[in-house]
Amino acid sequence: MEKNFYIETFGCQMNEYDSEKISGMLKNLDYKETEDIKSADLIIYNTCLIRKNAENKLYGKLGALKKLKSEKDDLILAVGGCIPQNDEIRNYILEKYPFIDIIFGTNTFYRLPEMISKHLNNNNDVLVELEKNSSSLNENLPTIRKYDHKALINIMYGCNNFCSYCVVPHTRGRERSRDSEDILTEIKLLASQGFKEVTLLGQNVNSYGNDIEGDYKFTQLLEEVEDIDGIERIRYVSSHPKDVGDDFIDFLSRSKKVCNHIHLPIQSGSSKVLKEMNRKYSKEDYLLIIEKLKKSVPNISISTDFIVGFPGETEEDFEETLEVCREAEFDAAFTFIYSIRPDTPAGKREDQIDDKIKHERFNKLLETLYPTFYEKNLAYKGKVVKVLVDEVSKSKDDYLTGRSASNRIVHFKGNKDLIGKIVNVKITNVKTWFLEGVLTEEDAYE
Repeated sequence: MEKNFYIETFGCQMNEYDSEKISGMLKNLDYKETEDIKSADLIIYNTCLIRKNAENKLYGKLGALKKLKSEKDDLILAVGGCIPQNDEIRNYILEKYPFIDIIFGTNTFYRLPEMISKHLNNNNDVLVELEKNSSSLNENLPTIRKYDHKALINIMYGCNNFCSYCVVPHTRGRERSRDSEDILTEIKLLASQGFKEVTLLGQNVNSYGNDIEGDYKFTQLLEEVEDIDGIERIRYVSSHPKDVGDDFIDFLSRSKKVCNHIHLPIQSGSSKVLKEMNRKYSKEDYLLIIEKLKKSVPNISISTDFIVGFPGETEEDFEETLEVCREAEFDAAFTFIYSIRPDTPAGKREDQIDDKIKHERFNKLLETLYPTFYEKNLAYKGKVVKVLVDEVSKSKDDYLTGRSASNRIVHFKGNKDLIGKIVNVKITNVKTWFLEGVLTEEDAYE
């Protein structure tokens, strides 16, 4: 009898990559993925702990499943990912939602088939499988990719930075670089299967290789990926400013395949706040990197992250953040209101910022950023960009959606047989968050 699984992923691209692995394992168990949660025999939430709202979202989802579980005795419910890695929150979930069957962490998702088997043989007790570090993580797992033309590739696990607001080192453990030959073999296989684009993933990709003997670093890995026939585009996420060196910037200036986009989180424009965040760079350090990037790669697109309302942030600190926005002229940004995360130094501080002030500053930040985003996009009007077509538009059935090399979302009218191809699109209309255009045979600007 056919079994269905439903998986919902919260958080970053690393979680998405893990979910692709989970889907591959479940397919080998003869499960079929469904988008209808009510028809599922197995429901999995692959969770994120980086923000409080992601945690609250999970609780809402679990609460809604109580009735479904009572109506379907053989339904298996699993919670995985970052949230189970925290002892306090995991214990709260076990107490509050006793109908959950399986709990697994970021470093034990590969054991899910075994856990399902154990549950089916003895379904009385909840099964919990956790490990703090990724040293025993099985990397040779089947994968069901979301797309047939672009793929996420994990190049390292964990994080050593211990930013004072962040739970990632606690949920994913210490940094561990994957063997470069394993990475390159995986990408070569993807190229042979027709994949055109790869995104190299890590909490801090520019520190790749620091835990390995020798001089093999992230730049060398990029150079070898660039030599793989069939791969036309290379992306990477995320870069930590403290590890972006001149050799890396020089490589970007001469690369033929690495996309002209970098996501470089700054978090705050105040050097004082950055020090308290344990970011290990100053505002001046960051702006110098931006200057070098723009000089070396004139058409580079730069996106970033901001946290508003970090404990102790003054009006003067926040004004410095706005000044950095105006000076750096970012192409895009992910903006967050600071929320206390468990087991973090910042969460234990007594100088937390009032929620009203946080929201006021957040709105001011958006008012500063959005006009720049629009102006940056406006520069593309009338120009031709190369777009890797991803899918049919979610709003118009006769439109397609893809991304330019600069990571801009582009919508245009076209037939779905173009999905997976790189096409030239002339930009006719711009919005703050995306571009619109028409197919053309004109030469591309980007």
